[in-house]
Amino acid sequence: MPSPAPIASPRVSRAVVISIIAALAVIVLGVAAVLLTRSSDSSTEKVSVGTPAIEIGRVAVDGTALAAMPDGAAVDPAIGAAAPIIRGQSFDGTAGEILPGSGPMLVMFVAHWCPHCQREVPLVAKWLKNADLAGVTVKAIATGTNPDLPNYPPSAWLAGEQWTVPTLADDAATTAATAYGLTSFPYFVALDATGHVVKRASGELTERQFNELASLARG
Repeated sequence: MPSPAPIASPRVSRAVVISIIAALAVIVLGVAAVLLTRSSDSSTEKVSVGTPAIEIGRVAVDGTALAAMPDGAAVDPAIGAAAPIIRGQSFDGTAGEILPGSGPMLVMFVAHWCPHCQREVPLVAKWLKNADLAGVTVKAIATGTNPDLPNYPPSAWLAGEQWTVPTLADDAATTAATAYGLTSFPYFVALDATGHVVKRASGELTERQFNELASLARG
């Protein structure tokens, strides 16, 4: 009569089960680690793709606002006045400022929906390559920004015009433009080395007029 088959030891069976469970746990943890790594890489890629441009920034003014620029041939009350400091943000979110007194300067204000600005910006971009601007800093402020108006956003418009001038994004209340007395577009303010207004102009300038502003700023 054959001997009965040996009965497996319960201890041995539990050991095998535990080994199998441990092996499965290692596999599961490995798969989870791979998935988490891929998810992390994907998140990093999404963040690095690029942050949306800041079209309307945060603006702070330090100093007394300039009087509004008068129409026509009236005497400009801002001539000789100290221009206020403007602190704000560039389109990429980095801090920027208009700092009168840091040398001769031209400050240009533009609005994306203004047809005069749309014609003037590419001209100024070209003039900057040829103009005698030695010692004169040129800065700009994009103001009057409104997503419901044409040619929005200003960041894309200016980039398309190969605009290399450091530009701040004005806030929704046009705080920077108001502080410099803007009444029409495009708008130019020439400041001397001490930060005082020597000339203001608005509308579409010729290259000669633009260069004259730079010359007045230089003194």
